[in-house]
Amino acid sequence: MGNKVADRIAYQLAQTGFTVVSGLARGIDTAGHRGTLKGKGRTFAVLGSALDCLYPAENAELADQIAKHGAVISEYPLGREPDRTTFPYRNRIVSGLSMGVLVVEAPFKSGALITADMALEQGRSVFAVPGRIDTPSSRGTHRLIKNGARLVDDIEDIIHEFEFLITEEAQASCSESLSIKFTEDEEAIIEVLCEGECDVDTLAQRTQLNVSKISSLLIGLEMKRIIRMLPGRIVALAMDIKLERLSDGASH
Repeated sequence: MGNKVADRIAYQLAQTGFTVVSGLARGIDTAGHRGTLKGKGRTFAVLGSALDCLYPAENAELADQIAKHGAVISEYPLGREPDRTTFPYRNRIVSGLSMGVLVVEAPFKSGALITADMALEQGRSVFAVPGRIDTPSSRGTHRLIKNGARLVDDIEDIIHEFEFLITEEAQASCSESLSIKFTEDEEAIIEVLCEGECDVDTLAQRTQLNVSKISSLLIGLEMKRIIRMLPGRIVALAMDIKLERLSDGASH
């Protein structure tokens, strides 16, 4: 799940004009770099080894792609192999090159938390993605949020932090990339919610859909991060969206 989140957010950040900096490591780092490249953006990879000792070796092709659309950099001299000390040390460069650090997953004592700590020391913004409370990889992000990191469940949470640095054209491009196609019933729900939040019964009445079907559709829309459920069975939109109706499998 974390890899998908990192890929999606990096893609959207690239569309908005951000440069994504990460460490080329397996997992979240790799997903972030790949998402940026898919979004035709610029990404920097900061290595925990020399350029001629790239780690992990399976990311060599990815490193070549990054070099064409950004940079692969290292402070270590040629021949320096990676070890348990080089990766935490390089994290200060990752945070130092960035305006903010987003932590997607982080068990306790993880390198991502080291990067977040360095970001705070350097005066950078720190963001964190929440996860399941019973998942070890979410414990670090939850601790960051408790300590004041900005909770991120959508790219807008990051954009709002740096909105004065983003051109109107870039924001428009990002909005275009977030365009999502919906079924006719989903569109009916969203059109009602565009006028303001409401409870499930009112939503069923205004869309002329039965409550059981509404409940099923809301689960799907919530998983897509289109709506959010509030206390008292109140439903609200979670993001600005463009509507494209799907009918018989084709958009109109």
